[in-house]
Amino acid sequence: MSHVVLDDHLLRDLLADSAPTGLQRILRTRAPATTNLYYLRLCRSVVAAAGGALTRSWSAERRRSLADALTTLPDDIRIVSMPALAFDMASLAADHGLSSLGAEAIAACRMLDAPLYVDEHDDGPRIRAAAAAHRIRYRTVGR
Repeated sequence: MSHVVLDDHLLRDLLADSAPTGLQRILRTRAPATTNLYYLRLCRSVVAAAGGALTRSWSAERRRSLADALTTLPDDIRIVSMPALAFDMASLAADHGLSSLGAEAIAACRMLDAPLYVDEHDDGPRIRAAAAAHRIRYRTVGR
């Protein structure tokens, strides 16, 4: 099965069993993948005392449940190893002015030959432009 790379917002929703309809639809035909840095950013949000930006409005109990899901990540969610992506990330960051997070997302999509799906509130012009330059399908997902 081919993959789709998800940002941290969509990974959160998937693991919390609250995936929006658009994401549920794509996951019928593609396996979920994410990046090391999206995964890290979500973990950091969960462990923050009051919850980080991704989980601030969540109860402590809901964050604990998400923490359990993150520490026992299902085998069907793929995270491409950093060594496999690092050189391409460096090139992408230099060529497109991307952050490490954005460069890793594009590099993972290139490695997996996968589209990138991001939450509609996390849409970024640089990563969108880099995706277009490398003919990577880039989609936003709303509620």
